[in-house]
Amino acid sequence: MIKYLFSRQIIYCLLILVFYNSCNGQVKTKSTDDLKNTDTITIGTPNLLKIQGSRFSDNVHCSLKDKQGNLWFGTTGEGVYCYDGKLFTQFTIKDGLSNNSVWSVLEDNIGNIWFGTSDGLSKFDGKEIVTVPLEKTNSNNTLTSNSNSRVTIGAMMQSKNGTLWFGTNKGVYIYKENLFSAFLNNDSIVNKNDLQLKSVERMLEDKNGNIWFCSGMGGGEGVCRYDGKFITSYKPNGDAWVPYTLEDKTGNIWFSGREYGYFRFDGKTFTDFTENIGFSPIVEEKVGTICLKGKVGFGPILEDKAGNIWFTGKMSRFGGVGGIWRYDGKSCTNFTQDGLGDSIVWCMVEDKAGNIWIGTSNTGLYRFDGKTFTDFSEKASK
Repeated sequence: MIKYLFSRQIIYCLLILVFYNSCNGQVKTKSTDDLKNTDTITIGTPNLLKIQGSRFSDNVHCSLKDKQGNLWFGTTGEGVYCYDGKLFTQFTIKDGLSNNSVWSVLEDNIGNIWFGTSDGLSKFDGKEIVTVPLEKTNSNNTLTSNSNSRVTIGAMMQSKNGTLWFGTNKGVYIYKENLFSAFLNNDSIVNKNDLQLKSVERMLEDKNGNIWFCSGMGGGEGVCRYDGKFITSYKPNGDAWVPYTLEDKTGNIWFSGREYGYFRFDGKTFTDFTENIGFSPIVEEKVGTICLKGKVGFGPILEDKAGNIWFTGKMSRFGGVGGIWRYDGKSCTNFTQDGLGDSIVWCMVEDKAGNIWIGTSNTGLYRFDGKTFTDFSEKASK
């Protein structure tokens, strides 16, 4: 009996050490009682295991490389996974997340990891995940945390002055001194078109200090720019739903439209990167260097260390060439979906070694090393 108890204590100690050291030490600490009773059984696994009963329609929706080089993947049903370069650790509501559907992930200036979920906001300080109370600052704000008013955090950003911004289903809020305030509840903002900034899916502060808001499903406002005084809406391709944006190293701002594909803003004008039908590399030089042709669905945009811009190919309901695309500033190279499957791509992130990680539908995750797609996901039945 003594030998059995001693062996069991050793096993528990080893489990604690593995859990504590995954993600370079950035994990929630647990007692041995927690480990015995937890349903989070994915401590130190080589693939994304599905333990929450996620469906085919659930996605690896968002991703982040933190300052330590760990990769974070938020899903719409399985919580969040952290990859330390060798193994995955999964975090769910049992570990402190406010909801297992994670729509956005952000690392702030001091290393906290924030998770925007279908039911509010959570923060990881390197030791534990805690829920951040969604308190209001005055009677004019409507951001609350009561059970009858769920708040979905679809987008997050930290501006250069350290302010945290949150795009919610109730509008855009800024966070200072542990309190939220509605961004548009400010008399100094000139908002001639009465923009509401609801359903914002991405936010970006460009090199000139402008704040860009990308309108999501139901928002219908295209891309909106705030220059410190005026807030203006643009729909360059006619797209009212623009889920993705990126500013490249040269200062160009790229956008991904829901219906009409990709376009780029150089500070003065918008240039269309898609046209006609299908999805194929450029066959002739055109004004503005149109790289991609075809009516395509939305997809994430990524700039790698070398300055290449990565796009995604077809969505499941569109024709044309699929896979992912790399634009080197002059021409495009297509990497087909061989090994990637006929999956909808929701996010991309580059790791320290230069590999591209691709989050897809069916809670799929793939790594692309420039030649081969490697599958890191556990398949769920349709």
